[in-house]
Amino acid sequence: MIYLDNSATTKPCQACIDTMLDLLSNDWGNPSSVHDLGIAAEHRLKQARSQVANALGAEENRVFFTSCGTEADNWAIFGAAERLGKRGKHIVTTAVEHHAVLHPMQKLEAKGFEVTYLQPDETGFVSVDALKAALRPDTILVSVMMVNNETGAVMPIADMIRATRRLSPLALFHTDAVQGFLKVPFKAKTLGADLISISGHKIHASKGVGALYIKPGLPLPAFIQGGGQEGNFRSGTENLPGICGFGAACADTDAAADIAKMTALRDLARKKLADIPGLQLIGRQEAPHIVNLSLPGLRSQGIINCLQSRGIYVSAGSACSKGHRSHVLESMHLAPAVIDGSVRVSFGRDNTEEDVDALHDALLEAIKTLKG
Repeated sequence: MIYLDNSATTKPCQACIDTMLDLLSNDWGNPSSVHDLGIAAEHRLKQARSQVANALGAEENRVFFTSCGTEADNWAIFGAAERLGKRGKHIVTTAVEHHAVLHPMQKLEAKGFEVTYLQPDETGFVSVDALKAALRPDTILVSVMMVNNETGAVMPIADMIRATRRLSPLALFHTDAVQGFLKVPFKAKTLGADLISISGHKIHASKGVGALYIKPGLPLPAFIQGGGQEGNFRSGTENLPGICGFGAACADTDAAADIAKMTALRDLARKKLADIPGLQLIGRQEAPHIVNLSLPGLRSQGIINCLQSRGIYVSAGSACSKGHRSHVLESMHLAPAVIDGSVRVSFGRDNTEEDVDALHDALLEAIKTLKG
């Protein structure tokens, strides 16, 4: 099996698996209990929070665990709107966001908020100038993803934050860093964002766990009411095995080495695939792990099926929106044939140069098969 769909999910690393098994077998107490088993569980929770915070470059007490990146996005957006909705009703985001951001925006529009959707250029990139033109005195929230999950475009988040502070000083800035965490170097303490969403299963932890970074001093409303867990922000007994597996995966990562390896594989793939007749590379592809390609005239699902028959796994667009034409590629004004023939290849730390060679050969065979 050659797995090239790491933007959809990653294989849990052994450190994550071992830690989760240990939590399920041994330290399975409730972290809110005051007996020895509960205290031991609370210690493991604090350790995991420290591990994730270290990887994120954040203050330990500003990392709050969620069930996934989608929940973190929803919490950030709805929380910001609730907190600042009396000061203004204008929000800025982009047309290429994940649906975890776009759908909450649509819900806020139905409640009377005005949302400006910044359009990308032909590479999927959204510029600082586009943001500057959209910012207003009544803007209360800007939400821009760090890395687009389909095109690999890396957005200029630090420059966007500075522009927002200058032109819309009342606004909060949120970035969905699910595809950027441990792929694009940044530190939450110095980036300047008020809110940052991340997800465990994109960095070799398990599914079912994510986190929201909340800047110190920001009194965001509670997202879930109840027993007061996660600093009274998100009540509910913590998913301790998942959280500790998330922490273990963060501690087990050599981000610099992983980024260098994925970058080399991305560049090799772009070079080797360029000689395939009719193949087009799509998007900016700055992120180290994402290559989007198209074989116009063929269908994405057919390409995926042919590759799968050779044990190679890729995806068409976002794994969260299967069955729909990519809104990201449509916003780039690509030809329908290019969109319909696109597939996304996404590398992880376990991939090799041999995987790239196998992909190249399998795509050539797919063209022969699908064109008869």
